[in-house]
Amino acid sequence: MFFRNESFKDFIRFYPVVSFIVGLQMIIWLLMFFNTTLGDTIYVWGVGSNILVGFGQYWRLITPIFLHHPFGITHVLFNSFSLIIFGPVLEQMLGKFKFISVYLFTGIMGNVFTYLVDTDSLTQHLGASGAIYGLLGLFIYMSFFRQDLIDPASKQIIIIFSLIGLVMTFLRPGINEAAHLFGFIGGIALGPIILSRVRSFSPWHHRRRVVKDNGIQFDPNRWKKRRFRVNPNISALIWWVIVILAVLGVLSGLIL
Repeated sequence: MFFRNESFKDFIRFYPVVSFIVGLQMIIWLLMFFNTTLGDTIYVWGVGSNILVGFGQYWRLITPIFLHHPFGITHVLFNSFSLIIFGPVLEQMLGKFKFISVYLFTGIMGNVFTYLVDTDSLTQHLGASGAIYGLLGLFIYMSFFRQDLIDPASKQIIIIFSLIGLVMTFLRPGINEAAHLFGFIGGIALGPIILSRVRSFSPWHHRRRVVKDNGIQFDPNRWKKRRFRVNPNISALIWWVIVILAVLGVLSGLIL
């Protein structure tokens, strides 16, 4: 479910929203990392700031979702890899509009509660972590209340990854706990609404019918008659990716 075997070109074509978000946040991060004028301007006008939100700059509840600290390479990589792993499944299941709605709603919810519960008016924050935890929250709802949409192996991956992430949220210093926690809660809360008319993820969804020169049609959907089994090597690779993401999360000491 979470293993990606598409080519780079097909990944962009099949999952345009995920590709756009990852590309946008990486471009913005590079602009800030190389200390460009545009990057500095984006940082100054986009970073989350409680005191400036209080002065009416409400766009700062949205813009931090796409920004990462210029020296936070592990931060931007962690969020980008997480989105690449977990995002495509939801983009296919929900569709483009619902997926971006969930991503923005949970990210904004995390930032709103950062403003409401953080008593330090000088607090600044940035990062896509609230939205990422929102996607995890939606998967958690799916794992317990819509088990027809997720296989047991994927459910296990989601539960373990979510537990590790939530525990590290409260153990590591400098973390925006409100964004993580309320983004996660937002994803769970959206579950009953957003998953009401959703089909389970299919690895064959994007495969097209191919017509040979002799007129014989090749139907790739014939494989649906066979039970899809995860290769043990693929399963091991998925677990290694999860471990790497966890390590990146531990190494990242910046505000998320």
